Amino acid sequence: MNAIEKQLYASPNHRRYIIFITSIVLLLLIWSVTTIDLQNLESSGVKIASSILSGIISPDLQLLFTFTTEGVPYLLVETISIAFLGTVIGAFLAVPLAFLSASNVVPSPVAWITRFFLIIIRTIPALVYGLMFIRVTGPGPFAGVLTIALVSIGMLAKLMVDAIEDLDTGILETMTSIGSTTFEKIRFGIIPQLLAMFQSILIYRFDMNLREASVLGLVGAGGIGAPLIFAMSAYRWNEVGSILIGLVVLILLVELGSNHFRKKLVRG
Repeated sequence: MNAIEKQLYASPNHRRYIIFITSIVLLLLIWSVTTIDLQNLESSGVKIASSILSGIISPDLQLLFTFTTEGVPYLLVETISIAFLGTVIGAFLAVPLAFLSASNVVPSPVAWITRFFLIIIRTIPALVYGLMFIRVTGPGPFAGVLTIALVSIGMLAKLMVDAIEDLDTGILETMTSIGSTTFEKIRFGIIPQLLAMFQSILIYRFDMNLREASVLGLVGAGGIGAPLIFAMSAYRWNEVGSILIGLVVLILLVELGSNHFRKKLVRG
């Protein structure tokens, strides 16, 4: 019993560390709250909020179920297309960059240079890329596809590098000892280990890109974002409600589909 008590009292005491971290968090929280200025809150804010809620409750059904280029279904399909094509192009470019960033595949200097390049890509927000591509290609879905592709490269390559660096090299060494060619090692030793992980990463990124594509419409890069901002600027809350309902339904369907595919990948 004495030995147990000595061991208990000899355990490290983290009380000071916890108090120190808690104090810092509280100070940051208090400092952040002081930046909130309720005096700038417009008197019509409550009225606008109630108008938005009423628009969601009573949406414009004609806009919601019209299958024209101005209807919500067409805009949602356009948004999905932008996200899907951008994800595919970004993945096609991210795979070689991921291998060039893996320190167990290429020399360390090459890996660090490639990783620095990917960090630069990830640093710039998607909206900035969207504004840049709109100046180059003009407003429209093509600018959105290029933006999604470029934004996807950085994150996809980062996640793929982690999978590549976790490769079981013992399998490759065994294949080398039995005289396998480089193609055979890639086909039977590397691809089976990475395929499921890469597919899961792509599904996750497509889910994120769908939301990015919705936001990119705000700057004119196609999709459902542009009609949403126009309807809000004109205070057409019924149209806003229709667009938001369609967007929520789309996100839910994609979420259910992506979860289903991920479960199938995990189960093999």
